[in-house]
Amino acid sequence: MSLTADPPACSVPAAGGASTHKLVNGGADNLIFKIKSSNNNEYRITPVFGFIDPSGTKDITVTRTAGAPKEDKLVIHFANAPADATDAQAAFAAVTPAGTITIPLSAA
Repeated sequence: MSLTADPPACSVPAAGGASTHKLVNGGADNLIFKIKSSNNNEYRITPVFGFIDPSGTKDITVTRTAGAPKEDKLVIHFANAPADATDAQAAFAAVTPAGTITIPLSAA
């Protein structure tokens, strides 16, 4: 089970902006994920929960509102998805994360 982010870091203007990233499932199992931000006041992530098919990808969008420049991060928790899961948010509550990846966020 492996999950990577492309690009692996995010840089947006402090005045606000957006960045798109691709989560890549490098394994043979369906994955479920949840994204947490160290700064929920200035960053919005879409989607927060989701599924990624085996060897598949999922686009995420990081949107920053205007604010003082600072360093933050996204932490993406992931696990094998339950076979019968259809609601990622509900299903994620029932699993134990098997791994995490971190995307550094910088605003200048």
